[in-house]
Amino acid sequence: MKHSEKKKANMNENLTPILPGLETLVKPFKFSATPYEYKVTALRECPTPENLQLCDTPQKAADYWRLHIPTNPYFDPECECFCVLLLNTRRRVKGHHIVSVGTHDTLLVHPLTVFRLAIVTSAAAIVLTHNHPSGEAQPSEADIRVTRDLVRAGQLLKIEVLDHVIMGTPAHCSLRELGYMAM
Repeated sequence: MKHSEKKKANMNENLTPILPGLETLVKPFKFSATPYEYKVTALRECPTPENLQLCDTPQKAADYWRLHIPTNPYFDPECECFCVLLLNTRRRVKGHHIVSVGTHDTLLVHPLTVFRLAIVTSAAAIVLTHNHPSGEAQPSEADIRVTRDLVRAGQLLKIEVLDHVIMGTPAHCSLRELGYMAM
């Protein structure tokens, strides 16, 4: 018996199947030792009127949301949806990224997923946006806490978090205008 066959046999002896037959359903997965080349690809073009390409007010962020996010195939108006608007140094929209789709009243948001595309696309600033399916645009304590955490993460990355706009029906609410963005 070859050395590699002995090693495999010893490994298999130490494994006790949780369910009979499971070992035939789930094969061991081994990561490749070679690295991969990656690239970022745009998903779809989002034609935007000239007056919405500059995102310097909460109203413009809300208008951008209303134009593009509800038409996204992943958007569900019955669930909270967290989106990041990616901006250049002149506060013009480079694009947007739907980071998370949650439940009717909860979202999972992590700085890694919020800033990943901002870093890859060299965004200078971002605007956070999410909806409240209830229609009430006022921020929850969790919204305020997450926003403050993301502002701190942005400061470390040198990517400014300009605002967090919460979309209600039909109103919206800006955490910057409410004074929650001051650190």
